[in-house]
Amino acid sequence: MRFSVSINQQQAHPIITLKDKTTGTRASIFAFGGFLNGFYIPSKGKLINCIEGFGSIADARKNIANSFRSAKISPFVCRMRNGSYKLGEKKYTVHKHYLGEHAIHGLVYDAQFSVTETMADDEMASVLLSFKYNKTDQGYPFAFEISIYWKLEIGNKLSVTTTVVHQNKMLIPYADGWHPYFTLGGKVDQYNLQFNGDTQLEFDNALLPTGKKKKDTRFLKGISLKGIVLDNSFEYLPNQPKKCILKSKDLQLKVEASDQYPILQVYTPPTRKSIAIENLSGAPDNFNNGIGLVMLEPNKKYSFGTSYTINITS
Repeated sequence: MRFSVSINQQQAHPIITLKDKTTGTRASIFAFGGFLNGFYIPSKGKLINCIEGFGSIADARKNIANSFRSAKISPFVCRMRNGSYKLGEKKYTVHKHYLGEHAIHGLVYDAQFSVTETMADDEMASVLLSFKYNKTDQGYPFAFEISIYWKLEIGNKLSVTTTVVHQNKMLIPYADGWHPYFTLGGKVDQYNLQFNGDTQLEFDNALLPTGKKKKDTRFLKGISLKGIVLDNSFEYLPNQPKKCILKSKDLQLKVEASDQYPILQVYTPPTRKSIAIENLSGAPDNFNNGIGLVMLEPNKKYSFGTSYTINITS
């Protein structure tokens, strides 16, 4: 077989490697958090890791909440104002993690996912991870099941599909996303960014949407990131592919999202060693502002998909 799946059980939680044995391309998936910790492709005789990840499971467990690198964002995304929201006439306040006055990045970023299924053949390698959220935070007292399906295919394409379902008797609020930090070598200032979006959500000083939107056409045809600082949400253009392309002099990353991810969040960390390209199902604080909020029906499966393809350009 061209592809393989291996599982390292030597650390506190499994590390799954999906590998294309023909090219050497491989993806490293942590069962802790269910996230992508490494995406390696061969370039000029060596493997290049295009993800700024963690050195070990212990490192991830200790530091995931410092930067949320690669984190799975669920059941709310980015910031929630004062960690509170109303559902009907009842007010809820989450307790998991705060940045200043506001809750941030959901409740499952440090979840212990189980390896449910693996598969490999001549076309692809995949792993299915699963986790049951059992109302551990009183601010979100709605149990749900979440599965994450990672698949590596020919052409250095890595896709991920998140599926959620619940058995509560009522509709429950939900938002989904990812928080990977990509690096193509060198500093972000040496990259070019292009995506199919010309509308930015206006933020206040706390990086929460004001409800207003503004035109931002800089990225439609691609622009150098030199000197550009970003921590912003953009809407993809309607009826256009939800596609984002990041380029360096040697590599190109293509991020493609399903229709269930209409929001693109882009963040340039102060180190400028990497860039977070985040697919979101809705806007930050959408439990309050309603922008892209999904109300999950009982016993109905909802899926959110994205893919990452890396190619050598020189």
